[in-house]
Amino acid sequence: MDSQRNILLISLALVSFLLFQQWSASKNTIHKATEQRELSSDTTSQSSVASQSTLAGELLPSTDVIKVTTDVLTLLISTFGGDVVEANLNKYSAELNSSEKFTLLKNTPDHKFIAQSGLIGPQGIDLSSSNRPHYQTSKRNFILADGEDEIRVPLSYQKDGLRYTKTFILKRNQYAIDVEFDVVNNSDYNSTVGIYAHLRQNLMDSGGSITLPTYLGGAYSTQDTRYKKYSFKDMKKNNLSLNLPDGEGWIAMIQHYFAAAWIPRFEANANLYTRVINNIADIGIRIPSKTIASGKTEKFMLTLWVGPKLQKEMEAIAKNLDLVVDYGWLWFIAKPLHTLLSFIQSFVGNWGIAIIILTFIVRGAMYSLTKAQYTSMAKMRVLQPKLQAMRERLGNDRQRMSQEMMELYKREKVNPIGGCLPIILQMPIFISLYWALMESVELRHSPFFAWIRDLSSQDPYFILPILMGASMFLIQKMSPTTITDPMQKKIMTFMPIVFTFFFLWFPSGLVLYWLVSNIVTLIQQTLIYKTLYKEGITL
Repeated sequence: MDSQRNILLISLALVSFLLFQQWSASKNTIHKATEQRELSSDTTSQSSVASQSTLAGELLPSTDVIKVTTDVLTLLISTFGGDVVEANLNKYSAELNSSEKFTLLKNTPDHKFIAQSGLIGPQGIDLSSSNRPHYQTSKRNFILADGEDEIRVPLSYQKDGLRYTKTFILKRNQYAIDVEFDVVNNSDYNSTVGIYAHLRQNLMDSGGSITLPTYLGGAYSTQDTRYKKYSFKDMKKNNLSLNLPDGEGWIAMIQHYFAAAWIPRFEANANLYTRVINNIADIGIRIPSKTIASGKTEKFMLTLWVGPKLQKEMEAIAKNLDLVVDYGWLWFIAKPLHTLLSFIQSFVGNWGIAIIILTFIVRGAMYSLTKAQYTSMAKMRVLQPKLQAMRERLGNDRQRMSQEMMELYKREKVNPIGGCLPIILQMPIFISLYWALMESVELRHSPFFAWIRDLSSQDPYFILPILMGASMFLIQKMSPTTITDPMQKKIMTFMPIVFTFFFLWFPSGLVLYWLVSNIVTLIQQTLIYKTLYKEGITL
């Protein structure tokens, strides 16, 4: 198989891969409903839900929220139910060069995405949208001061001799928020209380495009399932219900670069669930009820992650939570590549330079495969006159033709698939790098140099895609071909143009990788051709 056929194979494989990703994304697409509803208007249907967990979350006046500020988070917590109704990520801007911070959780008329939690059961206080506690708090503004590593935000409520305290615990430089429920039974009778926590969001399109096939929707983890997406379409079709015998697992709502997740702590037999009412989807966790004797106290604990997809930090919070950085089925290759990329960046301080170095390392590691590919291609080209003479001599006798061809290959020590096998082996590396770069939140709004101010967005002047197309054209020109079919020749001629157009909308970090990979190919081609020429093999 000659070089230009190899290019065609890579091209078709990449296009097929991207089309498959887009098809997968479109499978999970749910068009936004044309109407947004106020949840408070649906109290009757909501209060009938058997789980008793609330479906509240209506828009609240500013006087009913508490503001909590740390170095990495700014939260708005509703005093009505103690829900996190807004979460701003202080170290991530909404847009490039914008002073406005990225808002992950929000409670606006056109988009609801909030983190709810509460107490259910016979003595629960979160029984319906109209029957939730209005917590009391010592102040409306909590700030993590300089020199402090932790801030506690307690919300309190009393009813029928029971004192309920819901405490948010935030720590410096952490996106994980511990949420503690303390129930003190000062009544004369035993009380039974359980808790729930869910993430609530409007039904949304699953997101992504053919050049950036990202995912927006639910996900979960259990003892038996390390990581599984559960899209809005899945939620509409079936209500999820899974048990966690030892309490190990989590639920999440994920999107490109960011995620929110609830993780139960030290609670056996928790239940993961989903449900959809009108245009609102919940994915959550229920903790079994506990009986609290008169005069006793019971504690429940959950952790809420709300922030970027930082693998190391997420892995430390919960087992398999780092898998929300979705590298697909080649995660076992992509994850080490991301680790290597991060290691390189820690030295060079620039993600674009790190991508270039990583590309040289990966292509250098595959040099032996590349050399084998071109050597096999060269030997096959040398045999072309003998093969042509064989075809003319044997005519349509395919059986003898096959036998004599195999004898010729064996005699000349040529592997007829030697030019194809290296390409097949390299494709998983290419695809893994694609995902490693696309899923890395570290590349978001990260500059390279000059006009490339954001490696996660397209090149504003299309210079990198044009250079990539030019390098692809040079690879074609340097690679001799045995293609005689006019249609194949036309396809090969237009392939750099097609790929240039295709890459115009790719994130510049991915285009940079492909451009550098082509440059490395040109260098390797030149070196290999010189070596083959010295050995008396011409192309």
